[in-house]
Amino acid sequence: MPFDPSFTSSYLVAFAMGLASSLHCIGMCGSIIGTLTLSLSPAIRANKASLFPFVFNYNLGRITSYALAGGIVGLLQTLVTLELGQYGYRLLQILSALIMASAGLYIAGWFPRFAYIEKTGLHIWKKIEPYGRKLIPVKSRSQAYLFGMVWGWLPCGLVYAALALAATADTVSHGSLTMLAFGLGTLPAVVGVGIMNGILIKLSKMQKFKQTVGLIMVALALLAALPWLNPMVITTHSALTH
Repeated sequence: MPFDPSFTSSYLVAFAMGLASSLHCIGMCGSIIGTLTLSLSPAIRANKASLFPFVFNYNLGRITSYALAGGIVGLLQTLVTLELGQYGYRLLQILSALIMASAGLYIAGWFPRFAYIEKTGLHIWKKIEPYGRKLIPVKSRSQAYLFGMVWGWLPCGLVYAALALAATADTVSHGSLTMLAFGLGTLPAVVGVGIMNGILIKLSKMQKFKQTVGLIMVALALLAALPWLNPMVITTHSALTH
C-alpha cells in the first residue's frame, strides 16, 4: 500500500524528532516530573507500579497540549497558504527545516544561541504557569493529566522546532497529528526519567551521544526541506509510475 509523501515527510519525521530531542526533554522535563513525584504520597513514590500511572498521565496531558498547539499552527498555515499559495507553503517548508537544523546543532552543543527562541513563548507561559501550581500536590491521575497539559506549554525550543514542522502540514488535523507524533517520540525517555532517571540522565550528559543525536536532527531537517529524498517517498513514486 503506497504511503502519502506528506505522511512520510511529516508524521514519521516528527516522531523521529521526538526521539532525537529526548535528551533535551530529560533535562527540561526531568525536574518537572521530579516535582510531580515529590508531591505524591510516600507509598506511591516507593512503588514503581503505582508511580507509573501518574507519570504516564502527566505525559499524556503534555502530549495533548502539543496536539492542540499543532492544530493552531495548522490553522495558521492554512490561512497563509490561502493568501500566498504554493510559494507560501514552500517558504514554510524551508523555514521549518532551518529551525529543525538549528535545533539539531543546539542539541550537539554547536549552536547554544538557539536557546533564545524559547523566550518567544514566555509571555503566554506566565499566564498559564500559575494554573499548574494550583494542581500541586497531585493527588489523583486526573490531576496528573491536567498538570501535564499545563506544563505542555512550557517554552521549549525543540517543541517550537516540531511546531515549525507542523506548520507545513496541509490541514488543522494533520498539524495536530504531527505534534502527536512528536510527543509520542518523546514519551519513552520522559516516562523513563520518572522510572529510571539515573541511567537516562547519565546518557544525556555524554557529549558524543549528544552530537550524534544532533546530526540526526540535521538529517531530519533535510528530509523536511527535501521530502522527495525520503526513501519511502521515492519508493511510493516508483510504485505509482509502474
